[in-house]
Amino acid sequence: MQTTIYAVVFYVASAVLFGGLALRLVQYARTPVPLKIPTTPAPLTRAGAALRVLREVTVFESLFKANKWIWLFGWAFHAALVLVLFRHLRYFMQPVWEPVMLAQPFGIYAGFAMVGALFALWVRRIAIARMRYISDGLDHLLLFLLLAIGASGLAMKFVARTDIVALKGFFLGLIAFDWKPLPADPILLTHLALVAMLMMVFPFSKLLHAPGVFFSPSRNQADNSRERRYAPVRALASKA
Repeated sequence: MQTTIYAVVFYVASAVLFGGLALRLVQYARTPVPLKIPTTPAPLTRAGAALRVLREVTVFESLFKANKWIWLFGWAFHAALVLVLFRHLRYFMQPVWEPVMLAQPFGIYAGFAMVGALFALWVRRIAIARMRYISDGLDHLLLFLLLAIGASGLAMKFVARTDIVALKGFFLGLIAFDWKPLPADPILLTHLALVAMLMMVFPFSKLLHAPGVFFSPSRNQADNSRERRYAPVRALASKA
């Protein structure tokens, strides 16, 4: 019964995550951008605008210019999260790729960095009056989910180890539609329930800034309004 419940939950969570994300991306792509609004100083070419988006995605350039401390914790969290997710790929592939194997020890340290950075960002939202004023319940829920997922993951490594062979068998079975028993460890079950909850919340939350940055006109537009007239392709097509 436990295996069946979690299998169904993860199928539903995956459908909500990928389906909701696809719908959001289509919505972003179809949203008209009638004005030329790049944040200045902006690049003058499309290649420069693409490079600007790349810098925003990889090093959080605008956040670095705005606040160095928030940038430090924010970048540390995102970089650690990428490494942790990359480390978790071993549960979904057989055989495991060599780069994933090499990342295993670094992913453990990344877990501590992720939890520490999240805790600092959460304290900031509570301790600073202006941040506390603009923060709603969903902001705190997302931070709680991320922090609880990271903490429970570290607990499975250093407090109560789980059967990772059986856990990998469970996820490989989900992919192949051949369900395998899921270990009954309480920390593992809590960890997986939190992950499934985050997957279902993701497409409807502020976490969509991850793919949304690629559609931000203030970042992906070139400042070439003096050189050429700006008219969205979709607007021209609708007139035709």
